[in-house]
Amino acid sequence: MGKSRRTVPEELLLLALDPTTGTTAQPQTLDLGLAGAQLVELSLAGRIVPEGDRIAVVLARPTGDPTLDHALELLRRRGSPVRAAHWIGGPRLGLRQTYLAHLERCGMVTAVPGQVCGVLPTTRYQASDDCTNAAIKQRLDTAIRTGVPPDPRTAALAALAHSVGLGKHLYPGNEGRSSRSRLRDLIRYDPLGGMVAHAVMDVQNGLPAQQNRSDQGSSATGTSRSAGSSGARAAGRGTGGRVAASRVGVR
Repeated sequence: MGKSRRTVPEELLLLALDPTTGTTAQPQTLDLGLAGAQLVELSLAGRIVPEGDRIAVVLARPTGDPTLDHALELLRRRGSPVRAAHWIGGPRLGLRQTYLAHLERCGMVTAVPGQVCGVLPTTRYQASDDCTNAAIKQRLDTAIRTGVPPDPRTAALAALAHSVGLGKHLYPGNEGRSSRSRLRDLIRYDPLGGMVAHAVMDVQNGLPAQQNRSDQGSSATGTSRSAGSSGARAAGRGTGGRVAASRVGVR
């Protein structure tokens, strides 16, 4: 994958970068969005495909992008399709810092060391090319203003920006309310981007964890019922149906 085109994770992080503070908006959810953006980019590169709500690797060949290739290798090691929400909700902490360091190496941002209260060291990041950031934002603005269906990359970027809460950062205040609404509506123009964006929002709402607990509970219930049924049959054979029914009642 050449660097003539920025990847979806790179563009999402650049959109989140606040030029005034040198930090990123929505840092708590941005890691999830970046994990989802990796899935979108790998799909656009022909490495993975959606299978329902799951993601399957169809081509394990490296893309040439180290951050994407690491994600691709982790997906390959799973050995079977994985639910997008489970993947995004996995141990993805630190992706924001990983991508900030990646963008610095690529020359897209500049790290500016500083101090908080004159004591605590901190690092702020400034985009190296404001025109690049403006061009990314302009693609979203055009799709919102004209209503013309955007290309899949832009639609996925809009969906991810909405899913991590960047709408108020990009289109603040009451005057940006309609733009935020239209940003959300762009989610329908890219099926994979929409699926991933919904998975990001599900993870934020705790749904994958709840679903996992529900699945485990259903499995345990099924095991318990099976064991109870087997125990009843065994008791019935050994001591008669009346005793078996009594034992099931105790359970």
